[in-house]
Amino acid sequence: MTTTPFPSAAARTAVAAALAEDAAGDDITTVWSVPEDLAATAEIRTRQSGIAAGLPVVAEVFAQVDPAVEIGASVADGTRVADGDVLVRLSGPARSLITGERTALNFLQRMCGIATLTDRYVQAVAGTRTRILDTRKTAPGLRALDKYAVAVGGGRNHRVDLSAAVLLKENHIAAAGGVTAAIEAVRHGMSRTGRTVEVDVEVQTVAEAAEALDAGARWIMLDNMPLADVEQVVRIRAERAGAPSALLEASGTVRLDRVRAVAETGVDLISVGALTHSAPALDLTMLLTTGAALCPR
Repeated sequence: MTTTPFPSAAARTAVAAALAEDAAGDDITTVWSVPEDLAATAEIRTRQSGIAAGLPVVAEVFAQVDPAVEIGASVADGTRVADGDVLVRLSGPARSLITGERTALNFLQRMCGIATLTDRYVQAVAGTRTRILDTRKTAPGLRALDKYAVAVGGGRNHRVDLSAAVLLKENHIAAAGGVTAAIEAVRHGMSRTGRTVEVDVEVQTVAEAAEALDAGARWIMLDNMPLADVEQVVRIRAERAGAPSALLEASGTVRLDRVRAVAETGVDLISVGALTHSAPALDLTMLLTTGAALCPR
């Protein structure tokens, strides 16, 4: 189970936008084909194994579609589920259940998929010192939900937005005049504004990594480096006075089939954009299980 707080406000906004996009208030297929007085129950079931994530979004969807719909979650976020497991049971007006079905499944399938892929990465590096991080490569408008799903899957969140931390990328470094110049400029900016934040410095070569260590960087991202180079940077860190406490982060299209090898170099962190930009949706279905006439309302 997860102890990560669910981003309720972000979910409320995202659900409202999704329902508006779907014209949920004008579902002509359902209004014209489903009796207005029909009550029903339904279940959301898995069609494959994975990690449950995003169950509170289902409640938010149907709260906005029709508060008369009652929701009962059968599992908690973070639960390992198998093919055929029931995630959610619902009851209420059949029209409302059907209208909200696709929006609820869209959110839930995406979030379960992200949590499931994250879990696979986390399990792949189990027993090493390395932790799996996400990135800002999230769906526009869904960052809080995407990052929540990563946390549910056992990953850790990198910076949430541009104001949360400094991440000196290659373009920043080029514009500043080099690694050391960029680090010094950021230190000056923090001193001038009175703000203190984490500073992550992206480097592409062993020489740049050594320069960043010499400049006192406490967090260095090794971007698209060959494993041999990553191992060399890990050794340099161990040999530099005061450097062993610096965090080393590997990044750059780290696939599941090679993440273990990257972790075994001795890096502390591996950031994986695929967790949120390429996670396959978990296959789910929602089907009505019973139907009966509603009392007038």
